[in-house]
Amino acid sequence: MERLAALEAEVKADATVSARAQAVAAQRMREARAERLAEHALAVKDAVKDAPAAASTARPAAKPTARAQVLEPERDRDDGDELGNALALARRANSVKQELTRAPTQGEKSWIKSGLASLLLGPLGWLYAGSWREAVPASAGWLAIGALASKIIPMFLLMPVMMVVLPLSGIAGIMYALRFNKAGKRQRLFGPSKEQLAAKQLESAAAKAPKTAAKTPPAKKRR
Repeated sequence: MERLAALEAEVKADATVSARAQAVAAQRMREARAERLAEHALAVKDAVKDAPAAASTARPAAKPTARAQVLEPERDRDDGDELGNALALARRANSVKQELTRAPTQGEKSWIKSGLASLLLGPLGWLYAGSWREAVPASAGWLAIGALASKIIPMFLLMPVMMVVLPLSGIAGIMYALRFNKAGKRQRLFGPSKEQLAAKQLESAAAKAPKTAAKTPPAKKRR
């Protein structure tokens, strides 16, 4: 019995000690939390006090220089030019797409036939829709060069050249057909057309007219 009483007393003493330790630890945690909250509140208070001083000492925004003021409209103009070029390119691509997808009517040239003929036959295919001034000399030169090259140069050396020349000829044939359908007649591809030459002649004549008028002396009045 005495032992049981001693054990109960020891258990009660241990429980009392652990309860006191837990109470002390909880009290310390509350004190540490209160200290942290006080430090945070003090820091916020200091920041609020320093805010007007920092705003007053802040560096004012730099004014744009004269060069920046001059370059700004140029940048806007360049952006506008780039946008205009992009729109023009998009319109041109759309018109080409519509032209390619449209079926040729009576009197027009098929760009498929022109491209295939120019791809398989070289400049001889240009005779289908190309300008006579360009297609005829190019065809004659193509036949002459082909006859000479077939006798002098082996075929395996000519094949790489043909693989480059024939696709370019096919593209030229397509362009000839598109220009023919747009103008209603054969148009030159390499060089200015008759309309462009006439426009240039008119511009040059209009530019020379004021100079000749300025050089001509006024007529003297007879007494």
